[in-house]
This record gives sequence, C-alpha cells and structure tokens, in this order.
Amino acid sequence: MSNAQVAVVTGAGTGIGQVIARALLAAGYRVALAGRRPEPLADTAGDSGEALAIPTDVTDPDSVAALFDAVHERWGRLDLLVNNAGTFGPAGNVGELSAADWNGVVQANLTGSFLCAHHAFRMMADQDPRGGRIINNGSISAHAPRPRSVAYTATKHAITGLTKSISLDGRSHDVACGQIDIGNAATDMTSGIATGAAQADGSVRPEPTFDPRHVADAVLYMAGLPLDANVQFMTITATEMPFIGRG
Repeated sequence: MSNAQVAVVTGAGTGIGQVIARALLAAGYRVALAGRRPEPLADTAGDSGEALAIPTDVTDPDSVAALFDAVHERWGRLDLLVNNAGTFGPAGNVGELSAADWNGVVQANLTGSFLCAHHAFRMMADQDPRGGRIINNGSISAHAPRPRSVAYTATKHAITGLTKSISLDGRSHDVACGQIDIGNAATDMTSGIATGAAQADGSVRPEPTFDPRHVADAVLYMAGLPLDANVQFMTITATEMPFIGRG
C-alpha cells in the first residue's frame, strides 16, 4: 500500500475548495472530494486515480457519516480534513434576515464543519499510526463583518471557537487543528467584490483580489508540518484589501 497521505476536502467542486483539492492531488495526496453536485467533483478529480468523488451534503449527519465511511473503506485512514464548505447566504442585517435563512447558513457553515470534524477526529484518534490535522476555513469575517452579513459573520466567528476547542481536545489524541482566514481570493463566489463591494460607510467600491493558488500553497504548508507543530491561525488576504485599520 502506498504511504501517500489521505485528505478530505469539503466544498471541493468549485472555488477555493477545488484549488486546494487539486493542489493536494498534485502534491501526492489521496483526496476525497466532498460536495453537493457530482459533476463539479468529477471536474476537480480529472483523470487522477488518487481522487475519490463523494457527493455529500455537509448539513446532513447521515451524508457526512457516509463520506467518512467511504474514506475508511477505500484507504483505511485519514490524515487531513480541510473544512472548506460554506455559503454566504442571503444578505441582511439582524432585523432583516429570516429565521429560516439564518438556520440555513448556520447548518452549512458551522454544523457542517462540526459534523465533518466529529468524524475526522474519531478516525484520526483511533487509527494506527494515530493522529492527523484539521484545517478550518474561517474567513476574514471571523475577525470583522461586512455590512448586512450577520449570519455569515456569526458562523465564521464560531468557527474560531470550534478551531480552538478541537485544538485543545486534540492534544491528547495527536490531532492538530488550525484555521486559515482568507480575504478576497478571486473565485466565482467572490466575483462581485472586484466590481463593487459594500463598505462600512455605505459606499460601494471595488476591492483587490488575489490568486486562490496562494491559499492552496498556504494549506499545503500547514498540512506539511509534523504533528508536533501547528499553524493555529493564518490570515491571507489581498495586500490592499480594506481590512486593517479604518479600511
């Protein structure tokens, strides 16, 4: 059996998840590609024999359990989880957003990350050799909100708490956990930012973006560390993004 490490990437069919998954495959990982739609997952996999496309709804506990069962059956272990799946959800302030819209974002961004971490942690703690790494996609919104983004911002702040708890609980199981907070990587999901993004002063202005391949490089660095070292938090943004200071 190959000594290649095994990874699960959620949201692997498009955007940052696709770029990360392809970078891991290029680096020699075996990668389980999780996402809602099979066609984008097949596009990410290409002709790689080390990719396993598994349509998954991260908000569904049974679907997530089936994902990790398939990984265990195929490869027998798990070394890396990249918790990337998520959604902005509808725009709205706390007085505008409906309970249903709030719950949808919480389920996708927070509960989905918890469910995947739950199964990854159990696999990593029980396997031989023991241990592994979980990397959560937190976003710049784990630090500061955009206007009318209450659900997205709240879930991303919560991801920071999830990251810290996994990191603490993982110490006695050789499970490391870190978080990457990404600002303005150029993907279809963020395409509107380059043409005009809402600012705190009420204006709408274009913001700079950067190549998401740099995010993949950062994830590869974090994942490549030995388990006795950990990048707890990493922030990667477009250099001139209005984030630090007053914008």
